[in-house]
Amino acid sequence: MSQNASSIAQRYFDAWNRRDGAAIVATFADGGTYTDPLTPEPLTAAATGAYAEGLWAAFPDLSFDIVSMTESATGLVCAQWLMKGTNTGSMNGLPPTGATVAVPGADFIQVDGDAVRSVRGYFDSGAVPRALGLDVIVQPRAIGPFMFGTSNRTTNGSTATPGAFSITCLEARTEQERNAVRDSATKVLMEMLAMPGFISAVTAAVGDRMMTITAWESPDSMTPLMKGGEHRSAVGRFFSPELSRGGHTGIWTPARLNPRWVRCDACSAMVNSEKSEGTCRCGAPLPPPLQYW
Repeated sequence: MSQNASSIAQRYFDAWNRRDGAAIVATFADGGTYTDPLTPEPLTAAATGAYAEGLWAAFPDLSFDIVSMTESATGLVCAQWLMKGTNTGSMNGLPPTGATVAVPGADFIQVDGDAVRSVRGYFDSGAVPRALGLDVIVQPRAIGPFMFGTSNRTTNGSTATPGAFSITCLEARTEQERNAVRDSATKVLMEMLAMPGFISAVTAAVGDRMMTITAWESPDSMTPLMKGGEHRSAVGRFFSPELSRGGHTGIWTPARLNPRWVRCDACSAMVNSEKSEGTCRCGAPLPPPLQYW
């Protein structure tokens, strides 16, 4: 039994190292499951194969070096491993970084007969993002009336004064849908960066709510969005059964934009950048003012 358990566990790792999703699925018994710190619930064998395919898309050379393997008389195999790979593909909608990761971990594999009954993986879930230069944020979901989430900003460096803001808000139903919205939003933002009149955009995800607020030079600047590309495709998915629980969009124009203030590095005075023409009262040159958005 113990020798068979080891060989079954090794067959499971060999399938990972060959990057063969079908072979991974084939190692599982009927009803077998996989869990690790990144899976919100146990995965079926088929879902485990799909999970592996997603990792290989981001890390095409992903491999597991087995450091040690021990087993019990009941067919429980403990395998200590080092996962290695280079991020040359997109992960969670982000562009590849080219960074190499080496993450230690361990799997507890319960073997039943000639198949895997369950795999429980343990590793530092923040190790891969940190290796890729990503922030790992730990925060509560909500405290009283306050909800927490994540955000990012995209800009082409324009210092133009906004003449309009567009706001898009969707509410996702599942984690898969949240990932789909993130992927689509990234593609739309890449299209926006090339559009005349685009200034910058801020995206935010708080719970199931996903928002994008974009600054434009004028309301007409965003007209090309509806003529084609990913944005128009996303609108079609929104009005099909495919995407989100609901949402809204709108175009807002500024009622009042106060002057931008900037602090002088020489005398620490706060100066109205609109009137200073780049020079402080003390005669020192001023830093450039902040972008409006």
